[in-house]
Amino acid sequence: MDGLHPTTLLYATDSYLRAFEAQVVATDGRALALDQTAFYPGGGGQMADRGDLVVAGRRLPVASMSKRDGVLWHEFAEDAGDLPEVGITVTGEIDWPFRYTMMRTHTALHLLCGLIFRDYGAQVTGGQMYPDRARMDFTLATMTQDFLHAIERSVNEAVAADHQLNVYTLARAKAMKIPDLVRTKVNLLPPEITEIRIVEIVGVDLQADGGTHVRSTREVGGIKVLRTENKGKQNKRMEIALTDGDSA
Repeated sequence: MDGLHPTTLLYATDSYLRAFEAQVVATDGRALALDQTAFYPGGGGQMADRGDLVVAGRRLPVASMSKRDGVLWHEFAEDAGDLPEVGITVTGEIDWPFRYTMMRTHTALHLLCGLIFRDYGAQVTGGQMYPDRARMDFTLATMTQDFLHAIERSVNEAVAADHQLNVYTLARAKAMKIPDLVRTKVNLLPPEITEIRIVEIVGVDLQADGGTHVRSTREVGGIKVLRTENKGKQNKRMEIALTDGDSA
């Protein structure tokens, strides 16, 4: 819709926000736009948040989300009932256990790709997170057992070292001067983006990224390699799972 201000994305500055208040600024069928939201819509391999909007004691489960022209739309199933009108204040509640799993998993994947790039120079060709595991593809010819053991050990050592994570934004021109800022084989940053969000694992990794992460690597808990798959001559897939961790 024309004339709407971009949604303020609360998750971009505070991944630990579990509940928030917002005002409905537009409706479109079974979708609502809010002035601000903590719901992550999904992207970059990270699954979209789950949770509810609470209106006058009614809970409306968020079925899906989409982002158009800077506006994040929260979409609801027909059986959710009537949606609040423009101007109504609602409370958003994030499914925290699911979000926190995504945060821990996302940080684990940054450790994985950062260490593989540092030690082997391999770029990322794809990745996806699931509720109980994650996968990442690399420009590697082989993945031997010795390689897998070494990577698993390196990631878990970085987790135990409790590296701090910093999240900040830089002007695109300045950000793109950082060597190896984009770890994917293809640069997926749209040319119209003028400010780039940076996620830095101090001393280990620095990447352009739009998702949610934990504050320090110790929160990841640990990882284990589940399996590997050959996706091509120079494309190998690794599947990992978290091994433990607190509930924050």
